[in-house]
Amino acid sequence: MERAGPPPDELSSIRSAVEWAIATRRSVRAYLPKPVPHATIKAILDVSRYAATGVNIQPWKVHVLMGDARDRVCAAIAKVDNDPALAEAHADEWDYYPEEWVSPYIDRRRDIGWKLYGLLGIEKGDKPRMHAQHGRNYQFFDAPVGLFFTIDRVMQRGSLLDYGMFLQNIMVVARTYGLSTCPQAAFMKYHKVIEQELGLPPEEMFLVGMSLGYADESRIENSLVSERAPSSTFTVYHAT
Repeated sequence: MERAGPPPDELSSIRSAVEWAIATRRSVRAYLPKPVPHATIKAILDVSRYAATGVNIQPWKVHVLMGDARDRVCAAIAKVDNDPALAEAHADEWDYYPEEWVSPYIDRRRDIGWKLYGLLGIEKGDKPRMHAQHGRNYQFFDAPVGLFFTIDRVMQRGSLLDYGMFLQNIMVVARTYGLSTCPQAAFMKYHKVIEQELGLPPEEMFLVGMSLGYADESRIENSLVSERAPSSTFTVYHAT
């Protein structure tokens, strides 16, 4: 792909396709066992690498888990997560969410959480079923491909902005291949397990995980579509 090449003839159709891919990207929490070709994964990453990055740092590193490697890591995390004594010794290495929640953010968080549990028939206070559903994160929701993202510890917060754009590229490009994704901060709690299973060097820090595969549209949890506030609620125009 030529980065400085001329635009396609049909820009309007290209725009529609891009808008579709962005608007239909959502967190899918149940996948078909259908394998994703290695060539498709590589093609997605080859395009996603063109994400904007400060002074061309390109701070991302991707670990692709499939087959036995995926199953081994999932089993190692599940073993810890299902043992309260072991799980208690683990915690996120860095703060993704705020320490103190305020509106409207806490309201949105609660709304999407209870909508998901409502679809699954999980009532408030049903801790065993909540734990089981949360634990599906550590199986990549049965997706055949799991992605783990790491970064060099020397990088600062600015590189996280770059990384976010890279992750968004992956999720949007995946849509053009008929694939779905689910970015997962849940894996952060077990970064030590992941580091050990992948043999990461001390200077390589785990960031987040992501499920990648073909959505199982027959599953009720995949009927969940989160809402987004209109641009008028977060935009201030300055003209003079």
